[in-house]
Amino acid sequence: MSCPPPDDVVGSDRGTGGSATGGGTPGTGPAAGTDGSDGTRAAGGNWAGVGDGPDGTRAAGAELSPAGAGAAAQVFVADVTAPELEPADAHHLLRVLRLRPGEPVVAADGRGAWRVCSFVPGPSPALEPLGDVVRCPAQRPVLTVGFVPVKGERPEWVVQKLTELGVDRVVVLRSARSVVRWDRFADRQAAALERLRRVAESAAAQSRRAWLPTVDGIVGVAGLAEMAAPVPLALAERGGRPPGLDQPVVGIGPEGGWTDDERAVGAGNLVALSDTVLRAETAAVAAGTILCALRSGLVAGPVPPRR
Repeated sequence: MSCPPPDDVVGSDRGTGGSATGGGTPGTGPAAGTDGSDGTRAAGGNWAGVGDGPDGTRAAGAELSPAGAGAAAQVFVADVTAPELEPADAHHLLRVLRLRPGEPVVAADGRGAWRVCSFVPGPSPALEPLGDVVRCPAQRPVLTVGFVPVKGERPEWVVQKLTELGVDRVVVLRSARSVVRWDRFADRQAAALERLRRVAESAAAQSRRAWLPTVDGIVGVAGLAEMAAPVPLALAERGGRPPGLDQPVVGIGPEGGWTDDERAVGAGNLVALSDTVLRAETAAVAAGTILCALRSGLVAGPVPPRR
């Protein structure tokens, strides 16, 4: 898989270069867990920050994440046991980031497996594996944010930010009050979704994610409810209850709001994201922020109602 992050996004990645190895070998420290039969490292009971919470959720600690590797960059590859750079990634590391020989690069497969490698420049840049393969468990519950696209480049921005936050699945919705209607033309819909998937992959590399999010669509509210089942679908609207991990699938409506029929699909299950009126793209990111913060334990919730 090829995913060179945009130049203006990853320009700060160089600031972390050269520190991944520290005093030991990357990928073989306390985060390495226990050895598996295939030589990889998987989550063990002694991994700090990993465990089942009282609500059944499971969050991975920083030790499991590529974000803690201190690498200069991250790329996605088809096989982390024998990582091979795609031409676009090789160009990005060599010509855009201008990595030096030996700088650490994370190679991830987008399905939870990753390892630290050493960058080898030259006519055909390559990655030389340094540490063991680390397998990062998928977090629970799976977080899904569906949103109705708006005009311009806002949909790309929404997907980028939701990916950076850690949302697992992004779903593009259509609504009776949609202004942007990609679904009217099959070729346009396919091109738009492919563009969003590339944005998600770039953002996942920039934010050092072990798991790539899925980007699906285009479906209506009923389609999102079917995808969410048996988890209940929650629709974002002022006056609703606070978001919670018992409702990990949230739909964000268009600027004009949901219709009565669409609210009925959600069975009146509404969640509020702010006391103010948010733009559609802001609401999508707010939903992702709250859900990811709850799952990671950064915030406790829901907050009791004010009296």
